[in-house]
Amino acid sequence: MAPSAEAVPGDNWDLPRLKASIGFEDDFQYLHSDDQDTEFFDVKFYPYGAPDHDPIFAAVSKKHIVIYRLCNTSQPPYELVQLIRDDDEDALNCTCTWTKDPETEIPFLCVAGRDAKIKVYDVIHGKLVRVLVGHGGEINDLSTCPTNFLLIASASDDTTVRIWSLDPADAEQPCVCLLAGEGHSSSLLTIAFHNNGRFVLSAGHDNVVCMWTLPDLPRASREKQPPAPVLVHYPHFFTSEVHSGIVDCVAFFGDLVMSRACHEDIIVLWQIDGFSSDDPPPTPLEAPTTSDTERLTRSAFVPTTASQYTRLIQFHTPGCGFQFYMRFKIFHDERKHPVLAFGSAHSEIFFWDLARLITYHDFMDDYNDPERDKTRGLTRPPWLQQVKAKAKPGTDSLNRLREGSDRDSVASGRTGSMDVDASAPAAAAGVAKISSTGAAAGATTAAVEAPLPPETLEAWASKYDTTRVEDAIKAHSTSKITVKDFVGRQVAWSAAGDWCVVVGSKNLAIILRRWERKG
Repeated sequence: MAPSAEAVPGDNWDLPRLKASIGFEDDFQYLHSDDQDTEFFDVKFYPYGAPDHDPIFAAVSKKHIVIYRLCNTSQPPYELVQLIRDDDEDALNCTCTWTKDPETEIPFLCVAGRDAKIKVYDVIHGKLVRVLVGHGGEINDLSTCPTNFLLIASASDDTTVRIWSLDPADAEQPCVCLLAGEGHSSSLLTIAFHNNGRFVLSAGHDNVVCMWTLPDLPRASREKQPPAPVLVHYPHFFTSEVHSGIVDCVAFFGDLVMSRACHEDIIVLWQIDGFSSDDPPPTPLEAPTTSDTERLTRSAFVPTTASQYTRLIQFHTPGCGFQFYMRFKIFHDERKHPVLAFGSAHSEIFFWDLARLITYHDFMDDYNDPERDKTRGLTRPPWLQQVKAKAKPGTDSLNRLREGSDRDSVASGRTGSMDVDASAPAAAAGVAKISSTGAAAGATTAAVEAPLPPETLEAWASKYDTTRVEDAIKAHSTSKITVKDFVGRQVAWSAAGDWCVVVGSKNLAIILRRWERKG
């Protein structure tokens, strides 16, 4: 395999740009359904490959699994390496997750959907090697534990989350844990592991977000009578207040939570007050019960009289409306900027570089410093460009700007890495304290006018000002897809963050790229 291009020094500010698209065969013809469109619902990059190998991703439609290799030096930049068709009559797949054989390290892809089965495929040979059964309804999401690739979680219409072990020693009883009971009351759509593998988020049709603490699971053994699955009856956090609609995507960002719901047109970054993954995991006895049925939020991490959670930042995702089963994805690497990506319901892909929020805050602090020497230029990040408003008679240029395009010209610059101090208290304005581990460098230096035009200040604030808590932050970059009414269903990032793939309706995969090797 050819080596994957590494990031070009100084290009950390870059955001992905459109590179190519893949149109798959229409599989609607094989389905007896009233669906008006065929879709790819999930996409995942293989996370266990060597850093110098080209990235591999899998995309899952109702009947097909496609495996592609990406390579920047070839045209087109993708190669089909495997195609698998699910011929089960009841199969209608919508989710996947990667794992691997513990002995041979052959890549395995777990796929699930309407038939309530988890099918494990050997993608090298294109064959089914195992089927996991136990759910009583459609499986809508799968996730692999980041600390143990033999553990996967599944979320189902039967309102439960199951934890499965693919260890051969657990072959007789692969379901090792069941998260059920006083958590959800309706179909689940989304789950996510914390990076430490101990906590699991779940959400779905009941508008509720739960956080569960996984217990110590029994060690794998080859006993003839394997232990029954461990039952976790109560989540350690429960809320129906963050969202008012169907919650179709949740994720951890450090110890913070990101989530979105249909009808809201926002992605919310929020924190569970009092929660820190550095603390010892809470015990089952510490989980809050349902004794007070009118409480909309229950938490094991703070007293009942205190605030249970805090909304921090909202990201604007316009035009999604009634659509659900739309997933965002955040690229998070301690050495690089965290970037949030989301495919909209109207042929657009949005990106937010969270490091820009910090750099903007620092820049505006310097700009507003009353003791600043205004005769000297300020170090300005390359993506903070002055707006040249073209006023029209009888038109308020500021209002026109607010309603204008979010499209950004992505420039290059250099910065240090950035991570989240997720256990820190919210700032005075109720926003997350996101701390940079390196000062920005390589930005342009310019003599900044004093004061800057209001159009410029408003344009910057609409994308980077986290102190305006009620205002959702506009995308830092928007890629427009030429296919009309393409609905993004899932986003995936390569391990290095240089490739981004969005799949969705029209049986399309959109490939985006940044940090292309120069020269």
